[in-house]
Amino acid sequence: MKSKTIVKPPRRYWLFKSEPSAFSIDHLDKSPKKTAPWDGVRNYQARNFLRDDVQVGDLVLFYHSREEPLGIFGTMRVARAGYPDFTAFDPQSKYYDAKSDPEQPRWYMVDVKLIKKFSQPITREMLQGDETTSKMLVMKRGMRLSIQTVTEEEWRAVHRLAGVEIPEDS
Repeated sequence: MKSKTIVKPPRRYWLFKSEPSAFSIDHLDKSPKKTAPWDGVRNYQARNFLRDDVQVGDLVLFYHSREEPLGIFGTMRVARAGYPDFTAFDPQSKYYDAKSDPEQPRWYMVDVKLIKKFSQPITREMLQGDETTSKMLVMKRGMRLSIQTVTEEEWRAVHRLAGVEIPEDS
């Protein structure tokens, strides 16, 4: 009898954007077990990433958007893969969507766990000034997508800019 070899998909790297007044890295840091749902995504392309591509163990850069300073404030790990965003079903939620149905959910979320909060943010200016990070999707003019892919090289470059070692298990 042959044993089956389980092939684990390669780890992926992401950048998740959030307005700090809605949900900041400090909110995540204060969450129970430093883990929280990444909810409220209401863009179909970003939803598809959360539903279909983001997996447990994937690594994520936490980017503060729309409020100064803009930049990467730390790192997270995906703790739970995509599942229906229950805030879409709650009329009291600011993310409520009357057209979303629990039987056929329209929106998805993942759970994330804080790995590292940087002592200083990696600002857009710092990203722009680095040969590797200046090419990141977040640096492209007009790129507003809240969930973006990141290369392993970009992940490592951000850590270099932050002056922190990459955790052993990442």
